[in-house]
Amino acid sequence: MGFLRIRTTVDERPGRLASLAAALADKGGNILGLSVQSNTDGTVDEFVADIPAGAETVREALEAAGGRHVQVVPATAHELTDEPTRALLLAARLRAEPWRLPELLAELLRAEDARWVYGAEMSDLPDPTLLTVPVATRRSVRLRRAGLPFTLTEAARAASFVRLAQPALRRRPGAERVVTLSDGTEARILPLTELYREAVRDLHDRCSPETRRFRYFTTMPALPPHAFDRLCDRSRGRSLVAGHDGQVIAVATLALTPEPGTARLAMLVEDRWQGMGLGAALARTILAVARDLGLAEVRAAMHADNARMRALLTSLGAAVTPTDDPGVVEARLAVGALTETAPVPEEH
Repeated sequence: MGFLRIRTTVDERPGRLASLAAALADKGGNILGLSVQSNTDGTVDEFVADIPAGAETVREALEAAGGRHVQVVPATAHELTDEPTRALLLAARLRAEPWRLPELLAELLRAEDARWVYGAEMSDLPDPTLLTVPVATRRSVRLRRAGLPFTLTEAARAASFVRLAQPALRRRPGAERVVTLSDGTEARILPLTELYREAVRDLHDRCSPETRRFRYFTTMPALPPHAFDRLCDRSRGRSLVAGHDGQVIAVATLALTPEPGTARLAMLVEDRWQGMGLGAALARTILAVARDLGLAEVRAAMHADNARMRALLTSLGAAVTPTDDPGVVEARLAVGALTETAPVPEEH
């Protein structure tokens, strides 16, 4: 019998994980470790198993059970260490010896090689077995792991790990972000709180039915009180507002999903402020929030004819794919791949 590390991409449908586990059990496998990760083309299930079957047999069994891009590599008993404990121990070592960042990143992600890259070398390469982790403006760590391509979740873990080695940001209490729009107007971006209840309701009322349809998938004539309460509920996610001249002119929301490491993005920008760069500034700022929360991926469902939102998310690097509803598309954005992020406004 031998230890194997097994990864497979699956469609997000009920029962898929059970089918894979049953396929491994049928080959005499004993699952000793399991993790679920996000990636661009689906959910990645990773198993560490003690199994007598060979790699090719395991691969064929999982493909028959609905797995895609199945990868099987040898593992050792050392890899059965509890993952959260292992990450915390590595974090403690990094805080004590930050100059060992490449080495510790390699250990965190079980990479075969890690080295500093600078300037032009930092450009992303079309190779899923290489991961470039930004550390500073012109400095990154590049990791290589030939057996198992890196996932979005691992990219987010690496980005969070790097921040432990960086000096803490010094923000003044109650700081906010001020952005200049295309016509020279300034808008303030700051966290949504209960103080903005009436202002957000007024924003909703000023928006056209078409703008509300793009945001809510219905014209939503009035914003229900419970909807605002959800926006303010930090256990559900995070929300930001943009303001000008005493009015709230836009809202962006990250709603956490049951799937670890992911959140749903939604935005509402008042009609007369659209096309001025406000949506882009707000999106970048809330994606910085996603980064600081350690999220791996942000998704956004939108009407297929919402060209402005689609263009915005595509410009930020999102992949847009169709859904089962022909009138709806989904954008998926890897948070760990973002290198340009806005400052995160402080909570009041």
